[in-house]
Amino acid sequence: MIVSPLDYRYGREEVKAIFSEESNLRNMLEVEAALAQAEAEAGIVPKKDADEIQKHANLESVRIEEVKKVEGEIGHNVMAIVKVLSAASGESGKFVHLGATSNDITDTANALQFKRFYSVLIDDLFKLSDVLYEISKKNEHTVMIGRTHGQHALPITLGLKTSVYLSEVMRHISRVEESQKRVLVGKFMGAVGTGAALGKQTMKVQSILMEKLGLKEEDGPTQIVDRDRYVEYVSIIANIATSLEKFGTEIRNLQRPEIGELQEPFNEAKQVGSSTMAQKINPVQSENIVSLARIIRGFLNPMHESAILWHERDLTNSASERFIIPYVSILIDDILNKMIFVFKGLKVNSENMLRNVLSDDLVLGEAYLMALVNNGYGRQEAHEIVRRASMEVREKGGELRNRVEELSGKQIKKLSPLDYTGNAVEITEKILRNYETAKRNRTS
Repeated sequence: MIVSPLDYRYGREEVKAIFSEESNLRNMLEVEAALAQAEAEAGIVPKKDADEIQKHANLESVRIEEVKKVEGEIGHNVMAIVKVLSAASGESGKFVHLGATSNDITDTANALQFKRFYSVLIDDLFKLSDVLYEISKKNEHTVMIGRTHGQHALPITLGLKTSVYLSEVMRHISRVEESQKRVLVGKFMGAVGTGAALGKQTMKVQSILMEKLGLKEEDGPTQIVDRDRYVEYVSIIANIATSLEKFGTEIRNLQRPEIGELQEPFNEAKQVGSSTMAQKINPVQSENIVSLARIIRGFLNPMHESAILWHERDLTNSASERFIIPYVSILIDDILNKMIFVFKGLKVNSENMLRNVLSDDLVLGEAYLMALVNNGYGRQEAHEIVRRASMEVREKGGELRNRVEELSGKQIKKLSPLDYTGNAVEITEKILRNYETAKRNRTS
């Protein structure tokens, strides 16, 4: 029976494979094999026995069904793997898991999972950045209304809006890349983090083991890798999800018919908007991104709670992390790729943008305020004149400039909202150049 929507609705298969039951077992077997090899290099385990263990540390020799059967009998998942691998390794099996505790294996296997997903996550973020770069470059001069509090504020450009998004995604890339040195960490220090089982050789074995696996060593473990690392991982993913929800929310708002400036992709030949209102074009992808982003952030609290354990460890983190880590990882990849799809096929209605910005004379309020200042008025005095003029235009109609002139006794040059976008183009181009540099550095 399938219960989780991850199994039938959400997530890409290649990412779900990273966090699958098979992958989890494969990772733990990889750690057990690397441990035996590290102990062989340290002179603790005969090389022929380490090679035999490595030969059988795979899903053909250690079948999931057999591991589950043993776990059902003994009630311990890691020991079940150890027993099945030991049996498969024959006489060499006596060296399996030597000096290790369960979390030496599981936490190091988790780090391998993180490592494999990090490359996918960074690739996703660069793909999204590429799309935002193209939209921003194409729309450097596409003027639209800037809105604050949901109300018309000042003219901006679409290129500025999406380049701000690009800048935000670039910061996420930096966070993800920089965090790897703290998150991709394993351990081999035994039951309470002292490495007592192998004595002075433990440090050497841990160093060799982590080098083999391409991981860093936990500086000060207890029985587990310190969970502040996992909190950071989930927090970064939640932060990315928050940005995606923000982007999706903006598209949803600007797709409303009374605004009509943007529209997410819609297959007009086949796609159905509503089961009853056949005319509808709903922003369902953006809404799905918003919905799943909230699920991701919902895991922040249990992840923080899972970092608070008794003494050197207890088991209160175990069950929750089985949900938290795969769910946030699979879902962030899912909504990143949906966001890429939305931006790739984004319909920009520049005519509506132009209509909306030209239809509201009041968006030049700041420009006329500055014109009065340049004509000798104090800033606060000019503000009050423009405020009063704006209220009268709202009530009686007319042009804002004319009313400001009447109240101030000053002549003001007539402006177009299209001429009042400030440094929007320069800011956009600066962000685009920063991204071009980042891309060059990545490929060099």
